[in-house]
Amino acid sequence: MSLIGPLLVIAIAYLAGALPWGLWLGRWFRGVDVRTIGSGNLGATNVYRALGPQLGVATLLLDVAKGALPVWLLPGTALASGFPGGREWCVIAVGLAAIAGHVWTVFAGFKGGKGVATTAGVLLALSPPALAAFLLVFAVTVAISRFISLGSILGAVAFAITLGWVAPHGVASPTFAFGVLLALLVIVRHRDNIVRLARGEERRFSFKRGAA
Repeated sequence: MSLIGPLLVIAIAYLAGALPWGLWLGRWFRGVDVRTIGSGNLGATNVYRALGPQLGVATLLLDVAKGALPVWLLPGTALASGFPGGREWCVIAVGLAAIAGHVWTVFAGFKGGKGVATTAGVLLALSPPALAAFLLVFAVTVAISRFISLGSILGAVAFAITLGWVAPHGVASPTFAFGVLLALLVIVRHRDNIVRLARGEERRFSFKRGAA
């Protein structure tokens, strides 16, 4: 069995996820490198805070799309027809590659965002109920605490648990293991935020540009 097709599928998913929209939109529309302002992160939260809601929302939607589209499109292509383990493993590999592309983007020195929006895109394509659980917990947490980081962390736990309920074989499913891995990645990527939360130093989200 040739592995060329599966490897190309993974490479395409990685490159799709690696598109650093926050960096590019900042350069195209504001003439700035978003890595040099705010938190220095390429994700939508920093773009929103530093460059305004238009570019922040645009970054969010594009980062979601680069997670969802590879999972929707690539497993059905001829390249993926011989993927080891079948379609479920192909979906998992594609989703993981897209998220890895965002977190470690080749287009920005392998330093990307925290992966939350792209993970949401993967969940949108993989399991809408898991995405719904993430969004609900995220929204309630942020509404109460105004901490984007805490909402992301608790939302990640929620989608992993939900995948354990809705996956074809429950907690024995590779999809559930994938969900746990994604949740751990989100948590690890927020380790600095966790430290700041523990110290009472984490910035609260505000719809006002540049506000704490």
